[in-house]
Amino acid sequence: MSRVVAVEHLTLDGVMQAPGHPDEDRRDGFEYGGWAPPYRDEVMAANMGPGAPGEGRFLFGRRTFEHFASVWPQQPEDNPYTRVLNEGRKYVASTTLGEPLGWANSSLLEGDVPAAVAELRAGPGADLVVLGSGQLVRSLLAAGQIDELKLNIHPLVLGTGRRLFERADLARMRLVDSTPTTTGVLLTTYAPA
Repeated sequence: MSRVVAVEHLTLDGVMQAPGHPDEDRRDGFEYGGWAPPYRDEVMAANMGPGAPGEGRFLFGRRTFEHFASVWPQQPEDNPYTRVLNEGRKYVASTTLGEPLGWANSSLLEGDVPAAVAELRAGPGADLVVLGSGQLVRSLLAAGQIDELKLNIHPLVLGTGRRLFERADLARMRLVDSTPTTTGVLLTTYAPA
């Protein structure tokens, strides 16, 4: 059975909005996009290294999918994540998008999302990795479909922005692993308790 692993970049105050680029997500007038790249280092690169191209399976919410689909097909091949993301299988939770999705190896999840994810988990294939996609992560966590949360906690307080757990149900977690980086990011792995 495949696992579902959510990978999230968070600030100390739990903000997950627009970590990668200033224009990534400006909802609600958010002005601090691109807050994560200054904290990258070799420790983070080693701990978050991509899998082999074509082996990856990803779950995305609509907003994160649209952002990734607009960026990754144009990235240079020497970026280790380019082939993994472009060649990996991508499943998208959306009620507004229609097929075809326009990014290779992408398809919509049909019906109830937690049930569709449970079906994917039961079938053959690599683990399912959720990148960003806060609403999707919250719904899967509530449905008991998250096996691991990899939270990269950055030493930064923004005071504003969308948070991963802003509207979440009670969930008890246990710390599986933690690694500090040279820039003060804490790379943590949590599993449901």
